[in-house]
This record gives sequence, structure tokens and C-alpha cells, in this order.
Amino acid sequence: MKGTKNKILTIASELFAKHGFHKTSMEDIARASQKAKGSIYYYFKDKEALFYEVVDKELLHLRRELALVVTDPNKNAAEKFKSYLMLRMEILKESPNYRETLNADFHDHFGFVDTLRHALDRWEKEQFKRIINQGVSDGLFIDQGDKADVLLDVFLMILKGLEVSYFIQNKYNQWHPYFDDLIDILEKGLSI
Repeated sequence: MKGTKNKILTIASELFAKHGFHKTSMEDIARASQKAKGSIYYYFKDKEALFYEVVDKELLHLRRELALVVTDPNKNAAEKFKSYLMLRMEILKESPNYRETLNADFHDHFGFVDTLRHALDRWEKEQFKRIINQGVSDGLFIDQGDKADVLLDVFLMILKGLEVSYFIQNKYNQWHPYFDDLIDILEKGLSI
């Protein structure tokens, strides 16, 4: 049963990436996966639930890869910060279904998008805290004390804003060469 569900998720992911959420029907997914439409509904109550799991799978991949950066014993906090941000944008560039959730119509019509994005925000905030705490402990970063939470929230807002520009406005290739410079500026703001 798990193999069938994974096959449906894989095919749905491909179809959503190719045609978009709105132009992909459950019938399209059933046909491409060579399953009866009823078997799709056995695993997923509706198209939104299926898309949620597809995007969640992309975000799970993102979290796994980024966790490796955060826990890398061979990098100091500054190196982790830079590696994390570079890898984050590269993985999201290769996550077409997540990128589709950045469109305004998703936020207006589908609450599950907010659930996914808020969960990612909470997880990322914890990862940044770990990196910053390591940097403070190693004497690389300034301890922000009580302001740390607010500063991290603002930082995440900036990252989310970059996602829209990078992926929705198709500026990734144009701006990516300068992303390294932006990271340097952000890192210098943390540094002693």
C-alpha cells in the first residue's frame, strides 16, 4: 500500500510541476499512475490534500539537506550560515510545487499553504538559532539577547520576500550571482 501511495505522490508531483496545481486534475493523476480514480481518493481526500503532501515532501527534502549543514562539525557558524542560505535557495529553485505556493492565489484560496509555510518558518527559525548560538559561543557573532527572536522573524520575512522575487518574478538567474554578497552583508551584521 505504501508503494502505491508513493507512486501516486511521485506522479502527482511531476504533473503538478509540469502543468500546475489548477490545470492538473485527479483524473490526470489517476490516468498517469494507471490507478482508478477511487484509489487516488483512498489515499488522499481531495486534490488539495494530495498537493499538500507533494509540497510537504519537497520541504522534507529541503529540511533534511539543510539539517546536514547545521550539524556539520567541520564548519564554523559563519560557514554554516552562508552554506545554509545558498543551499536553501538552490533547493527551492528545484522545488516547483513549493514555488507554485508562492503565488498570491494560493494564499487567498488554500489555507493549507499557510500551514506548510508556518511549519517551515518555525523549523528554520530553530536552525538559525542553532547557528547563531554556535557563532556566539565561538565568539564570531554578537549575542542579540532579547531582540534575537524579533530579528530572526524579520530575517525570515526578508528570505520570504526574496523567494517571491527569485521564483515568481523569475529573477533567480539575474540575482543569484549577488546572493553571496547579500549573505556577506547579513553575516557582517551578526559578526563581532
